[in-house]
Amino acid sequence: MIKIEIDKSSGFCHGVVSAIRKAEEELNNGDVLYCLGDIVHNSREVERLRTLGLVTIDHDQFKELHNVKVLLRAHGEPPETYEIANRNNIQIIDATCPVVLQLQKRIKQQYCHSAHHDEQIVIYGKNGHAEVLGLVGQTNRTAIVIETTEEVKNLDFSKDICLYSQTTKSLDEFRKIVDYIQKNISPNASFQYFDTICRQVANRMPHIRTFAEEHDLIFFVSGKKSSNGKVLFNECKKVNPRSILIDSEEQITRDMISNATSIGICGATSTPKWLMEDIEQKIKDLITSNVEKSQDSSKE
Repeated sequence: MIKIEIDKSSGFCHGVVSAIRKAEEELNNGDVLYCLGDIVHNSREVERLRTLGLVTIDHDQFKELHNVKVLLRAHGEPPETYEIANRNNIQIIDATCPVVLQLQKRIKQQYCHSAHHDEQIVIYGKNGHAEVLGLVGQTNRTAIVIETTEEVKNLDFSKDICLYSQTTKSLDEFRKIVDYIQKNISPNASFQYFDTICRQVANRMPHIRTFAEEHDLIFFVSGKKSSNGKVLFNECKKVNPRSILIDSEEQITRDMISNATSIGICGATSTPKWLMEDIEQKIKDLITSNVEKSQDSSKE
């Protein structure tokens, strides 16, 4: 008998749960509701909310709206978004994650404090990511974004450095960056760093490694746009080479589950529980189908 287990710690983080709840509350009232960008980096969940009436727009479309309601997702937005909303009489339903909101405030304060001297505000994160755009916006777009430990070498180590991190980045990689700067910063420059990685996300790293080790086969469920999904999937892959990244049950085939006695299903902070349950059911259906085929063959 094949064991199938859904990781209890996988699925939406608190920030995403709150954003989706706010969207559903507004939609249940029958109001027209726009969302600035995909509410979560999972196409299946975005489609589910679209069927309920949520209209996803981009920033160019946002600028043309007037007298409507717009939900800001958990990733947060730069100050410019709020300024546009004020000018266009747009009612903001703000679902910015409290962790991200606090980080925005800290970076804004640092920027105002460092405006009088030549300090580099550095953000470890993904260029173009919604959260990072919101963070950079707090510095009038002057913050330096580094995506990898290799890019840290491009900083000017003769100048003061103040380092922050996107909330969903790898804690291990952040520590490597801190270590490199500490070893290379000029004695005449100062270095401050703030570990701003969300612990609800960071704590999933060691857990998901353990979970992946406990199974023959791992189906990691995540949307292609999810930065957190890429990080967590790589953690699975490190300890279990038989880890497969999927975003829907349609991608699972009989060949994938062959010779597996224990199958684990896990996902990103943007992966809905209902989708992991659909994948569990698809695996069960394939197993049942294989058994029935085997029985039919034995009768011939």
